[in-house]
Amino acid sequence: MIKKDLELARSWEALRLQLKEVIGKKPKDLNSVLFLIGVQELGKGKKTFSKEEKQDLMHIAICKVLSLSGFYELEGLDEEGWPHWKLVKKLPHFDLLEQEKLLKMHVLEYFKTETSLD
Repeated sequence: MIKKDLELARSWEALRLQLKEVIGKKPKDLNSVLFLIGVQELGKGKKTFSKEEKQDLMHIAICKVLSLSGFYELEGLDEEGWPHWKLVKKLPHFDLLEQEKLLKMHVLEYFKTETSLD
């Protein structure tokens, strides 16, 4: 278990460094990376978002990355082009640390399969 955690930590740090090369600033935490994914998935480019929109972007990102394991499914886009997801498979009941690990693993998979970063 410790070896897997160490591998995850190394992969996560490598991703953050790769993102620094792309965006010019190293994301400080999981939420920062989720925000970037949300912006990417929304596809409207760089703009200023309200606090509520930032929360929505993070929700989009969580749904997108967890869709890689079949937890969520894209329902479609609303009239403003925002994606909407539905839960199709019950999420495992984890404590906060395990939830963070699950999300980080899925974020790493997202960048491996959905982007040109690897």
